[in-house]
Amino acid sequence: MIEHLLILGDLLDLFTSPSRLIAVLIEGLAKASLYVMIASGLTLIFGLMDVINFAHGAFTMYGAYMAGGLILAVGAAEMGFAMVVVVFLLVMLTIFLVLALVGTVMEVSLIRRLYEYPPIFQILLTFGIAITLEEFMRMFVEFQGINNGQYRFGWETPRLETVPTALRGATDIGLVRFENIHVLEILLGVVTIVAIWTFLNRTRYGLFVRAGVEDEEMAAALGINVKQTFTVVFAIGSGIAGAAGVILMWDPLWSVSVPLALAVLLPAFVIVIVGGLGSFKGTVVASLLVGMIDAFGTWAFQTGAITFTGIDDMMIFGILVVMLILQPRGLFGVEGQGDHG
Repeated sequence: MIEHLLILGDLLDLFTSPSRLIAVLIEGLAKASLYVMIASGLTLIFGLMDVINFAHGAFTMYGAYMAGGLILAVGAAEMGFAMVVVVFLLVMLTIFLVLALVGTVMEVSLIRRLYEYPPIFQILLTFGIAITLEEFMRMFVEFQGINNGQYRFGWETPRLETVPTALRGATDIGLVRFENIHVLEILLGVVTIVAIWTFLNRTRYGLFVRAGVEDEEMAAALGINVKQTFTVVFAIGSGIAGAAGVILMWDPLWSVSVPLALAVLLPAFVIVIVGGLGSFKGTVVASLLVGMIDAFGTWAFQTGAITFTGIDDMMIFGILVVMLILQPRGLFGVEGQGDHG
């Protein structure tokens, strides 16, 4: 009874304290921005192309490690905020291009051969690629051998202390405290949403993508190179996955390690399914929903209202279960989306 009263008191304190409520909402927006960056690439590949890409999380993990190496190499830890942002964006662009190229090679040489086969073939292939990529990174980071005794070879995982000083602080505006890292995450999330929406709805290639998704045979009959279009989509999705890893490298809530690949893959699939296959708008809304629930779950754990350490994951997958029961196609899923091939 006393515990219930304490929980009720915490809730009243949250909703009657504007500064605390806004802080939780900002954290929710920051988490939603991260989720939309992670899931948007999967939406393009899984939702639009009907390719079940289990290697998506591995691309994010590689992006995080590559970003850590590049940023540590240029010594960004002591740079000012403006210079840090410039270096950060250049690193993100570089990683996007590199992993987009890797995604192109992967789609052309491997995945394209399986479009006419049942989905289980794509699942096995991409799952095998994911395991291979993870083991290559584990070998690079943790490999141990014998050469006149034991030696250790590898690159140290980026830790929170490598975060530039400019991003560790916070800015106070009135009663609201903005964490600098959260502001950067929200801005990047907005840029990601605007860029993908513009690509899909305001470019000629975006029109080709939507046409190929709606009716692949008709699009091909009209002269659209559907295979080339889907290669571009796969490249962009892979690049976005890597770019998402750049921000995860510095976020204190994520640990840059080989298991990061699975840690980002599961919520990404949940968001794509909850939002609706083939619906980028659904991905954005689902990311916002999951981000806010995640933020309130974190707040509840920090205040002691909930002591279960896995509350965030439980709530995220609880959303998936409820959605599959009430609306199996997702929030904005429509018949025919993601059914090409």
